[in-house]
Amino acid sequence: MRASDADRDATAQRLATALSEGRLDLAEYDHRLNAALAATTIGDLVPITADLPAPGGAAGPAADSGPVDLAANAPAAPASEWRKWFDEWRHWLGGSVIMIGIWGTTSFAGGELQPFWPLIPIGIWAAVIVAMVFFPGDD
Repeated sequence: MRASDADRDATAQRLATALSEGRLDLAEYDHRLNAALAATTIGDLVPITADLPAPGGAAGPAADSGPVDLAANAPAAPASEWRKWFDEWRHWLGGSVIMIGIWGTTSFAGGELQPFWPLIPIGIWAAVIVAMVFFPGDD
């Protein structure tokens, strides 16, 4: 069966969770994410997360350990904050690459270097991300 965008997004979310839990390093995450985004069938997606725990469940002996200690789960909040921070900068980098690519293409097409206009939106965007550290939202 062909994979839908929702199927690829669900796989990407499982990979992001595994990254934030320390089950994958950044290189392995990137490799698997690229494979997930390029998948055309459900069968292509299955092996990408086959060695990861099921969503919402724990892996191995911890699943049989009895009652859950809520205090033990407290460190998850800082990891979540780091993940948000990482995602913001990842989006910034992607947007920067796109804007610089547009600038480079227009400069090439025009036969001369155009003024480096991407500096303004890239700089403002970076300043907003840095300001989020000092003035966090209430999400």
